Amino acid sequence: MKIRRRTIALLLLFGLALGIATCNISPSSVDSGVGDRPFRVWWQQGFYPEETQEIRRLVAEWEGENGIPVELTFYSDKDMLKETNNAIAAVNPPDMLFSTGKIEPAIPGFAWDDRLVDVSDVIEPVLDRYDPAALESVRYENAATGKTAYYAVPLSQQTVHLHYWKPLLEEAGMAEESIPRNWDEFWQFWKTAQERLRQQGQEDIYAFAFPLSTAASDTYFIFEHFLEAYNVQVVSPTGQLQVSDPNVRQGIITALTEYTDFYTDGYVPPSAVNWGNAENNVTFLSRDAVLTANPSLSIPGSQRQDRATYFDALATIGRPDKPDGTPLSSVVSIKKVVIFKESQNREAAKSLLAYLIRPDNLAAYLKGAQGRYFPVMPELLDDPFWTDPEDPHISVSARDYRQTRSFPQSFNPAYSQVLSDNVWGRAIRAVVADGISPEAAADRAIAEIRAIFSDWERQ
Repeated sequence: MKIRRRTIALLLLFGLALGIATCNISPSSVDSGVGDRPFRVWWQQGFYPEETQEIRRLVAEWEGENGIPVELTFYSDKDMLKETNNAIAAVNPPDMLFSTGKIEPAIPGFAWDDRLVDVSDVIEPVLDRYDPAALESVRYENAATGKTAYYAVPLSQQTVHLHYWKPLLEEAGMAEESIPRNWDEFWQFWKTAQERLRQQGQEDIYAFAFPLSTAASDTYFIFEHFLEAYNVQVVSPTGQLQVSDPNVRQGIITALTEYTDFYTDGYVPPSAVNWGNAENNVTFLSRDAVLTANPSLSIPGSQRQDRATYFDALATIGRPDKPDGTPLSSVVSIKKVVIFKESQNREAAKSLLAYLIRPDNLAAYLKGAQGRYFPVMPELLDDPFWTDPEDPHISVSARDYRQTRSFPQSFNPAYSQVLSDNVWGRAIRAVVADGISPEAAADRAIAEIRAIFSDWERQ
């Protein structure tokens, strides 16, 4: 499909909706001087102090080896969006940017609009170390050149994981060993847990801490797995929009009906229609819900220092099979770094990137993040940190990466706006807050997606 995009407009919509020894970018190849502007690196603030400390350490080591100062600035997700908006509008973006939040889906559009540096020479020396799916997620088309290339460097990946409270199950008189793998029976199991706890007088307990808001990117991240469960493929691997297929429409309706029924049937807190990304974590950690889904391991990571909670009370579990009995693939988002084309320090930026993706450095960074995100280099999973059977969360979650698929913007960057506009969140909220039927909400979402793809078509 031929497409175009105005990246600044996409970012504004965001604000409204929500090394390798063999690498040919070696320290010796980097000029000692920099451009007229400082070498600026913008990095999203780590969820844990150790995450931020580790990237500071690695950047400082690179500075020491190369004699080039780095102006390293950390921003929250919200501030990163605002600052990047302003910098792009002023044609003065940072040299290098890493963001795991609202900017991330816009990256394919950046590449399409010829705003990013081709970083193939950073990736190609270590191509064989990467998971092929990670590479697929950073290979984009540039409309100005007509070239498809690597315009971002993968650092890590994330997907949705399921967590539950063992004590609450025990109070409900239900055994962990009896948790079903069948799709319908799996969800009914947690509903039954709520019903039994309510019978005991726990009136404020819910089965699920699931977001249903337009403000939370977690909403669409989780809902994509319900679409996957019903084999909904909105965009084909060749980039074609497929919402005209009656089976796709019906799959969307079925997924919407099931997800919103959790709320309308009283199994999700009423406030979930207004949640941001943190509220499902807070609700679950307050033990006001038996089960939650979260697009990272931030929940168990936050409890690592409390051994009783981490090892004895909190549990992580694999997802159920699809309704058709086949395994449910993980919808994976690749966390990536980009270099902006306006950079006056491209070679320094490439050198720093090559340094960061050396396996030992990348492993240290990911472990500093407490396993919140997973490696994109399979060899790193050999580290006991990821495979320790005594760890009840990381070792279990690692299995979620055995069968994966990418978000559809990997096949067509127009889908990045579907996410940035939180089209799925709007459809979900329309059902639970406005009383619209799932059929009508699905048709509205399909119309919005068609309009988005049409807007991206080249004039």
